[in-house]
Amino acid sequence: MNAMKNYTYHLVAVLTVGIWGLTFISTKVLIGHGLSPQEIFLLRFLIAYMGIWLISPRKLFADNWKDEFWMFLGGMTGGSFYFFTENTALEITLATNVSFIVCTAPLLTTILSLWVYKKEKAARGLMAGSLLALVGVALVVYNGSFVLKISPLGDFLTLLAAFSWAFYSLIMRKMSNRYSIIFITRKIFFYGVLTILPAFLVHPWQFDITRLLEPAILFNLLFLGVLASLICFVVWNVVLKQ
Repeated sequence: MNAMKNYTYHLVAVLTVGIWGLTFISTKVLIGHGLSPQEIFLLRFLIAYMGIWLISPRKLFADNWKDEFWMFLGGMTGGSFYFFTENTALEITLATNVSFIVCTAPLLTTILSLWVYKKEKAARGLMAGSLLALVGVALVVYNGSFVLKISPLGDFLTLLAAFSWAFYSLIMRKMSNRYSIIFITRKIFFYGVLTILPAFLVHPWQFDITRLLEPAILFNLLFLGVLASLICFVVWNVVLKQ
């Protein structure tokens, strides 16, 4: 029974990652229609935040300020900082570069977990499986047509995004034993929205909001906000708890 349950969680995780892989396409489409990285993120997380209020408990704050601070860090590492660096990278480097480098996040999470939780050991199967998965991602992403095009800034931003997600995963592991997944995810969305706002002081909002109803823009935003954020974040946090 436990083995079947583990397989189910692994399958759900794979499906979630697959959906997130499609977000690169949606983000590229939105950028092509004139939306900036911070505008895309703000709209995406606002949609997710409004949606999760329908199912979230009305509890506003964590039990103490220390936990609230961890939620704040989660909103940055898994929200504003992660998506801002990733979306900005998509503007200046190849989508294949971004998708491949971001897929190193699980491996980075494993390494950071071993470093933070000293009692855990690096099993050979875990490390070999992680590296094998990374090779598999490379084969799928490049699909026999590998073109070396290095964009130092874009690739560096993507690497920062991968590290940011790794830290987010550790924070979720810490918080998931104390609070419900729905509550945590709602806090992540809130602090993600809050911490992206300073970016608009440097790059003010410029997109014409009347264009948000254009089908290509509306449906891609709904995909990012409802499926890739609201649903996938909840599912991913459930998986991290196991």
